Amino acid sequence: MGRRADPGTGTLSPHPPEERTLAAPDRPELPLDVRRRGDGPTTSTVVVEAVLDALPSPTLLIDAGGRVLLTNTAWELATGLLGDDRSRIGVDGDYFALARRLDPGEDTLALVDRLRALSRGECSSVQADYAVENRDGTRWYHLQASRVDQAGQVVVTHTDVTSRVRAERASDWRARHDTLTELPNRAHLHELIDAELARPDRGPVSVLFLDVDGFKEVNDSLGHEAGDDLLRQIATRLTGCTRAGDTVGRLGGDEFVVLCRDCDTPGAEALADRCRASVDRPFELGGRMVRLGISIGIATAPESRPARVRATDLVRDADLAMYAAKAAGRNRVRLFTADLRTAAQRRATFAAELREAIAADELVLHYQPVMHLPTRRCSGVEALVRWQHPSRGLLPPAAFLPVAAQHDLLTPIACWVLGSATRQAVAWREAGMHLVTAVNISASHFSTGTLVRDVQGALAASGLPPEQLVLELTETSLAEDVDRAAAQFAELRRSGVEVSIDDFGSGLSSLGQLVSLPTGILKIDNSLVSFPEGRRSEAAAAIAAVVALGRACGVRSLAEGVETAEQLELAAELGCTFAQGFHIAHPMPAGELAGWLAARPGLFPLPVAG
Repeated sequence: MGRRADPGTGTLSPHPPEERTLAAPDRPELPLDVRRRGDGPTTSTVVVEAVLDALPSPTLLIDAGGRVLLTNTAWELATGLLGDDRSRIGVDGDYFALARRLDPGEDTLALVDRLRALSRGECSSVQADYAVENRDGTRWYHLQASRVDQAGQVVVTHTDVTSRVRAERASDWRARHDTLTELPNRAHLHELIDAELARPDRGPVSVLFLDVDGFKEVNDSLGHEAGDDLLRQIATRLTGCTRAGDTVGRLGGDEFVVLCRDCDTPGAEALADRCRASVDRPFELGGRMVRLGISIGIATAPESRPARVRATDLVRDADLAMYAAKAAGRNRVRLFTADLRTAAQRRATFAAELREAIAADELVLHYQPVMHLPTRRCSGVEALVRWQHPSRGLLPPAAFLPVAAQHDLLTPIACWVLGSATRQAVAWREAGMHLVTAVNISASHFSTGTLVRDVQGALAASGLPPEQLVLELTETSLAEDVDRAAAQFAELRRSGVEVSIDDFGSGLSSLGQLVSLPTGILKIDNSLVSFPEGRRSEAAAAIAAVVALGRACGVRSLAEGVETAEQLELAAELGCTFAQGFHIAHPMPAGELAGWLAARPGLFPLPVAG
């Protein structure tokens, strides 16, 4: 049953073993007749004791002055868990004194004032959350208090909410940390950097932006589990080589950021060198030793100034410096400078112009003839995109395709090229020139999953037979997702579209790709075709090997980059089916092709079949 106050015992914050949830007890309609200990219980006292004792949470009844009148069994069972003298109320059973003894801070004083106001009827209820340290660790409670009669007596209930608080804290931690490495994630890193930048009288703040060189190759060759293991090892090494006050976080993928507090640029450079040295040591992944590098960009905010720097600005600047380090050869450290930001802004403007150029039809195609070596006739062309810029003039692919790749514009450009090239091929066909047209496709087009649909749409819109279209993809790009490329290539070839691997011989996995991909043409890389003086025999051996390999797989070969008559004759002698290069013809606008062919009677296009 419930217990009346026993001088010298009681506690503000006991708790049962498990979390309990409870609304404030119902307020009795009549004033309570609660007598002091020793007066003997009245009927109403016994009723109140029974009501309190039925409550599962530790509960007590106090008078207007904070004197404890009654406690329930849950309170008495929980009292001993504090394990020290803090649980003792004192001779007078003063609940307010106990509260101040447990925590003499301003929050407790404010809580006591609110409970006094509740007793006077100046508010309807009081609620508060607090924590108490005991021998089992920290417990959290929710206090609810209600006035029960006109005399100002108050029922105070303490609900243990430890499980809920711990779950909320765990959820909050997960929202702020990377689950793989347990490092702060992007959002939390920005919070930490902003907090450091806003700190009064702070010192210089540096940010290191780190990107692992060669991480993709690990994923591709050893699998994603090995990649995850690598990221965890890198996180451990970076954390181990930074200072005690620094924070290492993971932005995502293979990108990490280090927040360096009170660290100027020379200090940040020294730290970056330690990071590089830590990553330079071999990693053991699945029984194999792997060596990697890391590219690091550094941006520093000077000591506190009126003009505030934001975390987004500092991380962006360090990111720009990191990309400059990669462009300089990887596994390097680069400091941010204003010219990097200016160049980035120019690229962003250029990308916006390019996006508009696609819609405004500012792109143009030039066509480079392809010779059929057995007949020495022009059998087809390769469509090569150019940009007729309003102010800069005609721009070659190298001037804008890298920017297009950075801003996900390669697929829109490829779709434009497909539409324009197929329409032009139909126009030539109607003029009596049967020319097979080759179009270059980027690896990103495969990842969209729309390549087959885009090709079929262009063919249907133009009316070009699929046999007059060839799709080219570089050998190095194919390595990004061979399985997806093979599936789409197979579907295209079944429809009649031919497929070609460009730059064959420049990569490291040519044989494997040739076996696994449904390919019809190999374009031998010009590094093999354009042999230097005195190296004819070596080049001939390499070309002959590729031709023989292709022939064994039922694949025709094309020698690209033919620049001299000797190279052309060697390609024909070694069995290449096709050839293209400056010795045959430079790329030209579509309107010039008919005239070029007319001036070379021996290179007229094959007639339309039938």
